[in-house]
Amino acid sequence: SARQAMQTRIESIWGTLGDQVGDETVDLVLTSPPYPMIEMWDDIFASQDGAIGDALAGADGVLACELMHGLLDRVWDQVFRVLKPGGIACINIGDATRSLNGQFRLFSNHARILHHLGRLGMVTLPDILWRKPSNAPTKFMGSGMLPVGAYVTYEHEYILIVRKGDRRTFTTPRDKARRRESAFFWEERNLWFSDVWFDVRGAGQNMVAEETRQRSAAFPFKLAYRLICMFSLKGDMVLDPFAGTGTTLAAAVATARNAIGVEIDTGLGEVVAEAISASADYANDYNLARLRHHAAFIAEREEEGHTAKYANRHYGFPVVTAQEQDLLINEVIEIRRSGEYAFEVRYADGSQTRFD
Repeated sequence: SARQAMQTRIESIWGTLGDQVGDETVDLVLTSPPYPMIEMWDDIFASQDGAIGDALAGADGVLACELMHGLLDRVWDQVFRVLKPGGIACINIGDATRSLNGQFRLFSNHARILHHLGRLGMVTLPDILWRKPSNAPTKFMGSGMLPVGAYVTYEHEYILIVRKGDRRTFTTPRDKARRRESAFFWEERNLWFSDVWFDVRGAGQNMVAEETRQRSAAFPFKLAYRLICMFSLKGDMVLDPFAGTGTTLAAAVATARNAIGVEIDTGLGEVVAEAISASADYANDYNLARLRHHAAFIAEREEEGHTAKYANRHYGFPVVTAQEQDLLINEVIEIRRSGEYAFEVRYADGSQTRFD
């Protein structure tokens, strides 16, 4: 049976991933940092640089925003260091709108982060807009029906996607086999690789309480799971330098990846540990739903007169392309806590025993 090691570590200062994360050892970075110039994260930024609090008190939003990003830059420097050549980083970030001293403006967090990543030498790839619509009648900002003082309401966040160097290659028989097993379904590819995601909702996908999520830059499990499947292979190492409530780590468990999480808020350590310890059933149910969704998709296509040419070797059900024939989603058998914030996960070698 396959095993993987999960680790979450508590760091006191951002950007110090330490010797335990060596140079060029990570295949995928997936994270959502605190958003500069969003008030709920003012204190965590100001606690690390007193000049940020002074700038906010003086209503100098431009300076405060730049100082906040200066702290995040230290993390992106480490991300560049630990990523393997060809490794991908996916960063969920929202821009901020804020009024300081009566002046309302946008702070473009995504553009500032991309600028720094570009200076490091990262290759910018097409990003994803995560659409998070609100139907509240009071959502509009400004003067209502009167021009020109009303403002567009932001209902999206960004998933920035960058790569370290050239495209990753797979040359050994083992890596080629891992890649084939890590395939996604044809219909998933068509949905996942769109540049706008409408189908990912926040609250229902998280595994921890709402009040705990509000302490971190938590994103939905569905988002983390999808990105891990898109940009890594089974057995790869995934890093989240802003681990928060552990969503990335839980998604890594469900997708049979190794993972390391780093989190500055020491109070979240046990929250993450408990979430990982209890995630086996959640992961297996989520994966089972994925398989059943594919079976339903194939049945609908057959009713419409489309006959699939290929069959998956593990499950026996039809698939649309030859690249899906070796796709295998491993069932989680056991999650064992092997240290204060370390876990080992054991997986079934074959197909799901509960799938029908």
